[in-house]
Amino acid sequence: MKSIAALQAVVTAVAFDGEPSGAELDAIEQEMPLILAEVDLLDVEITLLDRPVTELDDRRLRRHRNRVLAARRDLTNRAGVALAGGAA
Repeated sequence: MKSIAALQAVVTAVAFDGEPSGAELDAIEQEMPLILAEVDLLDVEITLLDRPVTELDDRRLRRHRNRVLAARRDLTNRAGVALAGGAA
């Protein structure tokens, strides 16, 4: 009786070395401002978990939310320019 199992070399053409590719590193580099803004927002939210929110805390939370939105906007605008291809 013949075996019908696929050979490993045929299924996996390129061995995975566990490291990100250059393109993946470039994508992470472009998204880094957004990642850092989200981490800062998360830090603020964590500090406010077990205490009442004061007016100053509310401003701080709002400021960090606005930074995340601005970073998302900038990232989206850069992606839109890259996708446009310069066609007018």
